[in-house]
Amino acid sequence: MKNIAKKRKSWQEKLADSKGLPKVEQITPKMAGRWGTKVGDTVVIPAPIEVDEIMKKVPKGKLITINDTRTTLAQKHSATIGCPITTGIFARIAAEASEEVVAEGKKVITPYWRTLKAGGVINEKYPGGVEAQKELLEKEGHKVIQKGKKYVVADFEKYLARL
Repeated sequence: MKNIAKKRKSWQEKLADSKGLPKVEQITPKMAGRWGTKVGDTVVIPAPIEVDEIMKKVPKGKLITINDTRTTLAQKHSATIGCPITTGIFARIAAEASEEVVAEGKKVITPYWRTLKAGGVINEKYPGGVEAQKELLEKEGHKVIQKGKKYVVADFEKYLARL
């Protein structure tokens, strides 16, 4: 019997794989309680590439939060909200795919470090962790401060991009 190891998809392949997304669905009672919405509202489950496209639009010196991304997606698809789970996962996929592109020697990448978590918190799951992003953000003129165990861009609200 042959031992056939399944080749893992690259982050770029994951980014390009829409899996039938985007789709807009009705919010269930379970979702409503968790997400602060009501039954009858709608949620858009975006395609990974849509999250990447929004992240690509953030110019140097500007920032967005994952919640801004969700709002943009919800507006685009006429939904009540953008899915908090998939949007976060797809932002990470976009970040990892960007690092693959850098490793291939390409210069134009998604500036994922400009997409922060709620409250201006740096996403520790992005490539290189907090330290790598802190460095990239500071290079663009942002001040990063530690608040408890989290790292936050100081006065991040002043730098929010209007996409």
